[in-house]
Amino acid sequence: MMTRMHCDGHDAIIEFDERANVFHGETIDLRDVITFQASSASDLRQAFAESLEDYFAFCAKLAESAD
Repeated sequence: MMTRMHCDGHDAIIEFDERANVFHGETIDLRDVITFQASSASDLRQAFAESLEDYFAFCAKLAESAD
């Protein structure tokens, strides 16, 4: 089962891997695909926010648009 998560105006699709007991997320509204994972929903939200922060910092360093 997939669901969506929202963070700082961005969306991701979330899946749960029952065998590994881990949540996986993948952005759906950016040019680049950003993935993240965690073992709890609250940790997943934090991982999503940190991944976005890292991505935008990387884009800024390269002077590229983060569309």
